[in-house]
Amino acid sequence: MKILLPHTIENTTGEKLTFLRIEVKEGTEYLEGENKVKPNAGPPMHVHHKQDESFTVISGKLCYQFWGEEKKYAGPGETVLFKAGVPHKFWNAGSDLLHCTGYISPAGNAVYFLTQLFKSSNENGGRPGIFDAAFLLDRYKSEYGILEIPQFVQKVVFPIVLLVGRIIGKFNKFKDAPPPM
Repeated sequence: MKILLPHTIENTTGEKLTFLRIEVKEGTEYLEGENKVKPNAGPPMHVHHKQDESFTVISGKLCYQFWGEEKKYAGPGETVLFKAGVPHKFWNAGSDLLHCTGYISPAGNAVYFLTQLFKSSNENGGRPGIFDAAFLLDRYKSEYGILEIPQFVQKVVFPIVLLVGRIIGKFNKFKDAPPPM
């Protein structure tokens, strides 16, 4: 499934992402975009196994945290880089809208993965449905992980959900899902 750029996704918990373009600079692919995040909103602790992610704050106050470390803050004009393989999370720590520009490099399946995750979250009260989460996190486990999902759920519950989902056809909607990197 090819998604044309620019492409905007928004979730009910306060994040809006616009994927603008893919640029290749000195042989390296960058998925460029911008995000707008409402106060106290942001993704859970997660990891991009193969991709760097960077944000430059345009306006607002970004709070970010690496796994096991103290919170840090960035304001307008400051850039934060999350290297591939390093668990992190971020959120809007201010009272106004947080606006950032940034990139993911290489693009991989970021647009598809996040589009499906946001869609499922919107359909399920702010959290992805269990069938969607199990499918997406299993299919793209070489690219992404969400560390705030308990290990018991990931190691025991998700495999059962995947089996049941395959039997009852829950994953037919993902038939055009791109292969993992």
